[in-house]
Amino acid sequence: MLANSTRGFLWSDVETRTLLNIWGERDIQTALGGNFRNSHVYRDVARRLGIMGFERTPEQCRVRIKSLKRQFILAKEGNLRNNGQYHKICKFYDAMETILNCRPQIDPQELLDSGAVGDETEEEVDTDPPQDPYLESTGESSYPETQVKLEYPPIPVTVGNILEHSSLGTAACRGMDDILPLVKNIVPQLTSKKHKGQYGRIGIIGGCQEYTGAPYFAAISALKVGADMSHVFCAKAAVTVIKSYSPELIVHPVLDSPNAVEEIEKWLPRLHCLVVGPGLGRDEMLLKTAKEVIEKSKARDIPIIIDADGLWLVAQQPSVIQGYKKGILTPNYMEFTRLYEAMHHEPLDSSDHQRSAMELSVAMGNLTVVLKGEDDLITDGNKGILCRQEGSGCRCGGQGDLLSGSLGVLAHWAYTSSADMTKSVNPSVVAAFGACSLTRQCNRQAFHKHWRATTTTDMIQEISSAFKKLFES
Repeated sequence: MLANSTRGFLWSDVETRTLLNIWGERDIQTALGGNFRNSHVYRDVARRLGIMGFERTPEQCRVRIKSLKRQFILAKEGNLRNNGQYHKICKFYDAMETILNCRPQIDPQELLDSGAVGDETEEEVDTDPPQDPYLESTGESSYPETQVKLEYPPIPVTVGNILEHSSLGTAACRGMDDILPLVKNIVPQLTSKKHKGQYGRIGIIGGCQEYTGAPYFAAISALKVGADMSHVFCAKAAVTVIKSYSPELIVHPVLDSPNAVEEIEKWLPRLHCLVVGPGLGRDEMLLKTAKEVIEKSKARDIPIIIDADGLWLVAQQPSVIQGYKKGILTPNYMEFTRLYEAMHHEPLDSSDHQRSAMELSVAMGNLTVVLKGEDDLITDGNKGILCRQEGSGCRCGGQGDLLSGSLGVLAHWAYTSSADMTKSVNPSVVAAFGACSLTRQCNRQAFHKHWRATTTTDMIQEISSAFKKLFES
């Protein structure tokens, strides 16, 4: 049977039912019922799943079972069975009920509070000599205790706080020292030998009748960071307004035209990066155009930043960007919750943002996710960085557009840099750390001047000095 290469992506119904059939077998349940150290059991589950044609790691199997258990408990404890709605929360309720009814009673509150029960408590493989009661009592050897590389390891988080070393500890400082030089190294040197366009041509997909400021903020931020040209592809109703904001922007009123995709596609060979979402709105026609433009851009292998209403599009149709390594998502917490629940079909556990962000990244095919918040969390599913560059308590509208516009430029520089970046460092992560740090520094400097009156326009005026301070000092 041919393997179904689905590692890191959503589980299909057929794959999930196959997993449940294996997990529900008597020998598996017996092993799990009396054993808290269970990595060897899930290795066997993954092996049996592979025989059936589905390629999954032991840890992916464990995480999927954990998710199904939580859905089952939420449905059962929510008293939803009487009105027949429990299948909306737990599609596999009947199968789970059959299996779990044969096991020791589960404490629902313990499961919902801790996110783990019984066989879900082990997060790392223990390298000590095995003390497995199941193996000792039965003499079975089908579950050898050997080390397993986990698909969902506890996320290694590097703390990047450029201005405050003392409170972070030695390990955190080493991580910071690793990432900041990489950001500096991707910044191209200014030279008279370059010509217009070589430092970056950035495209912004967004701008409609209701939202004209967001695409402007993203486009002008790209120019201020160092791009040579910014193109805004917007709806006709927005073009005059956006043009009036700045003569530096190239504005195309084509986003809602009948042949919008063709009009935008002819510009793609000239663009180095695409930012999709600022001011896009949720009109079906505009979203459809944005989706097709993303597909065309992926074929040209250029970095794509998804922000704002572009994230709404991804939540509805994840396949539009799923698996594209040069895709970068920049959600705030509300947008992140929508994306996570759309991908995992279960409520977001808000107690562990780091792990949840990693799981979303892996589910999306190891895209880089930038979870904006008190600390910006950046992850590509393999490692994570917390950007703790000092900002301020003022969260003005448009700050995310400054980030996405600057990220577009930095992503282009990161992917085309001749700097000796190690293979273990994702260029998208480097660019994202730089954009988050820059946005926070701009916010801090503007806040010191304007206090509560700080706006994104004030922050944009600080880009030049903030950039120089962070990356050219």
